[in-house]
Amino acid sequence: MTIPSDTIDTQTFLARAEALLGPRGFTRDPDLLSPWLTDWRGRYTGKALALASPADTAQVAALVQLCAEAGVPIVPQGGNSGMSGGATPDASGHAILLSLRRLNTLGAIDTDARQVTCGAGVILQTLHEAAEAQGLRFPLSLGGKGSATVGGLISTNAGGTQVLRHGSMRALVAGLEAVTPTGEVFNALTPLKKDNRGFDLKQLFIGSEGTLGIVTAATLRLVPMFSDRVVIWAATQNLGDARRLLLHCERAVGEALEGFEVLPQHCLDAVCDHMPDTRRPLADAHAWHVLIEVVADRAHADALRERCEEMMAKAFEAELLEDAVFAANETQAEAFWLIRESISPAERERGPAVQHDISVPVEKMPDFVEATAPMIEAKWPGTEAVAFGHLGDGNVHYHVIAPAVTDGPAWQATTAKEISRYVHDLVTEWGGSISAEHGIGQMKRDELERLGDPAQLSLMRAVKQALDPQRLMNPGKLL
Repeated sequence: MTIPSDTIDTQTFLARAEALLGPRGFTRDPDLLSPWLTDWRGRYTGKALALASPADTAQVAALVQLCAEAGVPIVPQGGNSGMSGGATPDASGHAILLSLRRLNTLGAIDTDARQVTCGAGVILQTLHEAAEAQGLRFPLSLGGKGSATVGGLISTNAGGTQVLRHGSMRALVAGLEAVTPTGEVFNALTPLKKDNRGFDLKQLFIGSEGTLGIVTAATLRLVPMFSDRVVIWAATQNLGDARRLLLHCERAVGEALEGFEVLPQHCLDAVCDHMPDTRRPLADAHAWHVLIEVVADRAHADALRERCEEMMAKAFEAELLEDAVFAANETQAEAFWLIRESISPAERERGPAVQHDISVPVEKMPDFVEATAPMIEAKWPGTEAVAFGHLGDGNVHYHVIAPAVTDGPAWQATTAKEISRYVHDLVTEWGGSISAEHGIGQMKRDELERLGDPAQLSLMRAVKQALDPQRLMNPGKLL
């Protein structure tokens, strides 16, 4: 990158940034930088001028202004638990890595409004615990809840296991604060149920992966804590039956159905290998396993288990199930969910694979998986195509596992890319999306360019040009 002649030089910029943030908020120490220069999956490693860790929004805004003056790119980062390389700088070393982890202030929970305002660096699990202490909950959960931050979740419009009932992050953000590429603070933290003053500008920042500005705080929607829940582990003969079971459960309990996850036997085996103490919920192997969660408030808690037992009994009568077991207590319920949340690290431990976070219309997902998996396995002999995830919202994680005794890096650099291109072509043919909840990042940027709708891409570029004409906000990501 060539810095324009009318801007401050790099060394002056670094000196000013260090003076602004102080020793706790600014470092060039390679040992302190190193852990944050590689993404969670280990696919991307970059370089950075420095690691900046502002203490508050004012420092973020002042730093962004400095970067704009010096022409220094900014790569925002939360918990560094993303799946698409969206928070990793490139190899040039020209960018500054901007950590939002110190913006971890968690405001008082408004139990009447069922809202909380918190900084971008608040850890998801911390938010869960704070809400639960007040009899409320934040209805978004995922396997990386111990490291994922609110800002990262907003920037990628994260989903998780409760989208079926509560929607993705976009539906849970009531208000937002962000720093624009010029260093201005956009403050829309106060939520209004009705506000017709033009564009809903906060939506620009949700899902934009830090390319339009930096999310620094948010007001989030909370929901009442359920009084009771029933967690069921079931098994079906095929994914089509799992889809029919989903429809059956929706008819039986309506909005009380909060979770409906599917995984094949392969994934269960991988988790049991990864965590040898894991107890298999069912004695026998089955083609597909289904994890179901139904919740109830205080008024309906007494009848919850009876309703669920009736629901599953009728599912057996309709021959939608091969077997099922109810969690006997909360410990067992959490053990069931731990299996689901451990699939990604278990698969990673097993060896090379290429992961796809895809969606197709909900009603088409069983047919998509059953039609395309054999095509992939035939085209690349020795591979295994495995799908798991959120069947209820049409989003599955579609992994293609490399043949045994494979040179991982070489396979990832060649065959894996061919497979991804093929999978994305199939998804597009089926009217789906190549990114359902993990974002585009740098991993899918070229594929979005290749397969995206031209009009949509043109509008996105126009927005980017209008807000960030210097293209300093998370360069090389999304667009």
